[in-house]
Amino acid sequence: MAKPRKQPKADNGSGFISEDERRLTEQLRTVRERQKQALNLQRINILSLATSQPARRAALEAALTQIDRQIQAIG
Repeated sequence: MAKPRKQPKADNGSGFISEDERRLTEQLRTVRERQKQALNLQRINILSLATSQPARRAALEAALTQIDRQIQAIG
């Protein structure tokens, strides 16, 4: 997955953000939303898999835990 760049800050406390900074902020928001969507789709896919094998079930539960942590980290 793409790593987002640092969040831009307002210009010298004036409260105004340049057009480039606004675009960068919007791109970062879009990247985070796409990452969340991809992780949620993975989560849904894992939840839809039914298995009676204990080892496979444990692996799926571990994958769900990892995906949930990633979703929380994104925000």
